[in-house]
Amino acid sequence: MNNNSDYEPPKVWTWKSKNGGTFANINRPIAGATHDKQLPVGKHPFQLYSLATPNGVKVTVMLEELLQMGVDDAEYDAWLIKIRDGDQFSSGFVKVNPNSKIPVLVDHSLSPPIRVFESGNILLYLAEKFGAFLPQNTAARSECLSWLFWQMGSTPYLGGGFGHFYAYAPSKMEYPIDRFAMETKRQLDVLDRQLASNDYISGVDYNIADIAIWAWYGQLALGRLYKAAEFLDVKSYAHVMRWAKSIDARPAVLRGRMVNRVSGTPEMQLHERHDASDFKANTQDKIGKPVSK
Repeated sequence: MNNNSDYEPPKVWTWKSKNGGTFANINRPIAGATHDKQLPVGKHPFQLYSLATPNGVKVTVMLEELLQMGVDDAEYDAWLIKIRDGDQFSSGFVKVNPNSKIPVLVDHSLSPPIRVFESGNILLYLAEKFGAFLPQNTAARSECLSWLFWQMGSTPYLGGGFGHFYAYAPSKMEYPIDRFAMETKRQLDVLDRQLASNDYISGVDYNIADIAIWAWYGQLALGRLYKAAEFLDVKSYAHVMRWAKSIDARPAVLRGRMVNRVSGTPEMQLHERHDASDFKANTQDKIGKPVSK
């Protein structure tokens, strides 16, 4: 990688496989499978293949929220996909998500099963299927979906932009860090202004917009992403902080954060989830048990 300010892009870009950075060993400019391996299938209607990145957390929080409210048909198996090992490039994974990104959900309650990929689409699919966490009123529904798609469109500047250059790039470069820090703070300001007059992102009710946005910006505000809370002065966004802490206290959110997690303290890691009883007993007492019908 050339960090020289006099760098001139070539006429035709070519891939240099050893370009550095945390994820250099799995990044490539082509799609498709790299190896043959089928995905496991458990006993529940929903099969989730994921990792506890913010995008993965969105879906496990949503599923745990549905179970918390007594939707037994939302039971799921969560299988660990180790993205640094390239699990997302197996033939089985590519079949259910040709984009090779986590998370992906397969709904086996239908025949043939339906694949659902892109985290925002998974949230919308589940919300519509179960009639939960999505307003029915036309105006409120539109506002909710506007914020859901805001997250999907804005977060690449936070994750692939700021997060990459601040935490994962092989060397620190002032221009990209400055550029994406500015945009991330602008987005936090957008949220802070919205939350100044609303309990939740799209109004008075907690819904899929909050789940999607909290997984990224809420966890950023709480100091869980990129170790950048001080650098970005997240505490100055008082309304975001209030909202982030409120959602963080929900029992289903804490359970959702645990699923498919392979880092952090051992008590917060549940590598795979196949039943509510998989949550450790000592942790379960603190986070609350799913409500049954």
